[in-house]
This record gives sequence, C-alpha cells and structure tokens, in this order.
Amino acid sequence: MEITCTRCHQAVEAENCYCPTCGLPQLVYSADAIPGQVPPERFNEPIRDASTVDWKRAMPTVVMLAIPAGLLSSSATPLSKLGLFWMAGAAATAVFLYLRTQRPAWITMGAGARIGLVIGLMGAWLAFGASGTALFVERFVLHRSSQIDGDWQTNIVMGEQFTEQLFSGMGSDVVAQAQAAQAQNRVWMMSPEGHAGGQAFNLAASSGFLLSFAIVGGALGARFQARTRRPQ
Repeated sequence: MEITCTRCHQAVEAENCYCPTCGLPQLVYSADAIPGQVPPERFNEPIRDASTVDWKRAMPTVVMLAIPAGLLSSSATPLSKLGLFWMAGAAATAVFLYLRTQRPAWITMGAGARIGLVIGLMGAWLAFGASGTALFVERFVLHRSSQIDGDWQTNIVMGEQFTEQLFSGMGSDVVAQAQAAQAQNRVWMMSPEGHAGGQAFNLAASSGFLLSFAIVGGALGARFQARTRRPQ
C-alpha cells in the first residue's frame, strides 16, 4: 500500500516513516495513541525537516571547526598545502557532529552543502586574512622583500616559458604576438601595483577553492550519514 507525501506528492510506502524524495516525516507520535502512557522526553520535541538546518544548534560546531580549518589552510602554516582537505574534512565533521543532536539523524545533501558553505565562507576569509597578514609581516617586519620579489620574478619567468612552449608550434606570427603580450604583461606584473594585485588574486583564487571543497565536503558528509542512518 502506498500513500502520497503531503509536500512533494510522491508515492511513499506505507511502512516508511520518511518520504524517500524530500525527507518529510510521514508519521507523528501522539501521546493520545497510548492512553495513560507518557512518551519519552526526546519524543516531545518536534520532528525536524531533513532538508533544513537548525542553525542555532549548528553554528557553535561550525565556528569551532571553521577557525582551525581556516588557519591551517593559510600560507602562514606549513600545512597549507593540505588546505583543501582541511576544509572538506571540517565540513564533513561538522555535519556528523550536528546530526548527533538531531532527530531524524540525517539530512539531505543540500542541507549538508549549506553547512559546508558557511564553514567555507568563514574558513576561506580567515585563511585569506591570515595569509595576507603573514605576507605583510614577512615583507615589512622581517625585511624579506628581496626574497619575495625574487620568487615573484621567478614565477613570472616560468609562466612566460610555459607560454612560449605552448605557442611554439603555431607559427611565427602567433609567437611574435605572444611575446609582445608577455612583454607588456611583464612590465605591469613587475610593478608594485601588479605584484600586489597578483598576490591578492592568488589569495582570492585559493579562497575560492577552499570554499568549493567545503561545500563538497558538507554534501558528501550528509550523503554518507543518510546512507547509514536514514530510515528505510
């Protein structure tokens, strides 16, 4: 026997407690069902929609995990190369810890992605700020400007060499145009404004990748929890 979900109007088996499409609970416990018997305290709480997030309960966990993940993902630490995994792991862990206090103990991938989005925004901005602060300290406090400029120049030269190899087989006219564009780009990239803009772009791009991996981590964490805890 099948019933129809009141939210998405999809067919639901009679023995299922939740809609397999949207997660809406199909049964509501009532104390009147068993006269003279008081339900346990945990059943007195309203059943949460699995597609939503109780942010009042989720935010402490989100903040607790976003701060260390953001700091570990910044260039100020030697573990920054694992930043993508820090953010994805923090989002998945946040979903797991959040669901330990929720009923039902699973959420949709969209809800998990939203938890990951908040962790990603907080962690990415923190990583951006920490990386920028570390770069400022190295340049103006530790007086390593010559080393920083040398590394920047090396990266520009390597980029030009890669571009030359890429266009080497496309004819002399294309190579000449690429070399002229590189010469103009080098003048701007070597200027203080170009150097600052390039560093800011690199930090912003890294923050974007951190945000993306946090969203994916939250969605995958929700998916894994749904497979292990979702009622059939």
